Amino acid sequence: MIFLPEIETQRLILRELRDEDAAAIYAYFSQDAVTEFYDLETFTSIRQARSLLKLWKNLYVKRGGMRWGIVLKGEDDQVIGTCGYHAWSKIHNRAEIGYELDPTYWGQGLMTEAIEAIVRYGKNAIKLRRIEAFIDPANRSSGRVLEKVGMESEGILRDYYFEKGRFVDAEIYSIINKEN
Repeated sequence: MIFLPEIETQRLILRELRDEDAAAIYAYFSQDAVTEFYDLETFTSIRQARSLLKLWKNLYVKRGGMRWGIVLKGEDDQVIGTCGYHAWSKIHNRAEIGYELDPTYWGQGLMTEAIEAIVRYGKNAIKLRRIEAFIDPANRSSGRVLEKVGMESEGILRDYYFEKGRFVDAEIYSIINKEN
């Protein structure tokens, strides 16, 4: 156990990821719709989900970020997505948000609710000055989520990432915590 703090919202619980979450994570990461704008290939083996879980857990242990499992309140405690921080720079007091959600739950405002919660956590609990996110500019759904939580687009970084054999642009969003 690494004791990541649990966060509750109206409909969700953001909780520490567990080894047994690998099956649920594999189930949605094995869908092309989920990985279309993600820097990972579509999963073909549950081993890939286990490796990703291990990477996220090590990120927290090494204090480079944190990743929560998203579960619906009152349901079976099955992870329907994840969200969290990575590229956490304590020197510069900033971190980057990452997230994904099982397509079954798209369009219900759940990711907006989860991101609002972790932005609030980032501002209040870990006192981040800057919270940022990088998305593919073609992923307008993701851009709308970020805008709904108060993040603003700062522009397009051309050919910023090399993913899946090609260069892709990145749109950077941010929110500034003026209290820190």
